[in-house]
Amino acid sequence: MLQVCLNGARSPREHFHLPVRPEELAKAAADAVAAGATDVHLHPKGPDGADTLDPHAVAATLRAVRAAAPGVGVGVTTGAWTAPDTDMRVRSIRAWTLLPDHASVNWHEPGADAVAEALLERGVGVEAGIFSGTDGDHHFKLSPHRGKVLRVLAEVTDPTAGGAASTAESLLARLHPASAPILLHGEAAGAWPVLRVAARRGLSTRIGLEDTLVLPDGQIATDNAELVAAARDILTTEAR
Repeated sequence: MLQVCLNGARSPREHFHLPVRPEELAKAAADAVAAGATDVHLHPKGPDGADTLDPHAVAATLRAVRAAAPGVGVGVTTGAWTAPDTDMRVRSIRAWTLLPDHASVNWHEPGADAVAEALLERGVGVEAGIFSGTDGDHHFKLSPHRGKVLRVLAEVTDPTAGGAASTAESLLARLHPASAPILLHGEAAGAWPVLRVAARRGLSTRIGLEDTLVLPDGQIATDNAELVAAARDILTTEAR
């Protein structure tokens, strides 16, 4: 699986084609799917441009993206920064009027089990975000929801081109044996080395403007679709 991560907790000041509004996310998703993405991860935004779990914002975004990319799984973030506290995150999830196919839950953050429980109660798949450099893997192994998640997002936070691949291997070793399929990805200068690790290991992965703004050659990417096309080329080459 090649997931596209369309925007993340970024603002348009960071990239001229960063999608924020529902119609922008819809076009970005459709273009990325046409370029080879098979799943979508995005951060719904409020009027102020900040990430939000607000039911109206989530519904408007999902409706637009699904109309533009029908039949493709669409997931959202539930990161701790989207609401002041765990209770508000849980209340927001329980108030959603339109449900995503899946949502990421970061297990190093407070309230991960409660957020996951609220998602599972509503039939939303849980992507367990396990960040390198945190104790997320320890908390996840103790979680009552460990065997219920859709996949594990192994997130390599080492942003360096030289160190990210080895950090990825260490994180995978800590997660073994995994209780669910693993999606491995990196960020910043480490995004492409980690994607190559995923390709060599036959793991699902992701790419997009949330994780990196640059192509493998260091040039600024035009948009998410260009990043996806570059990732697809790497995955195809590694599979040969």
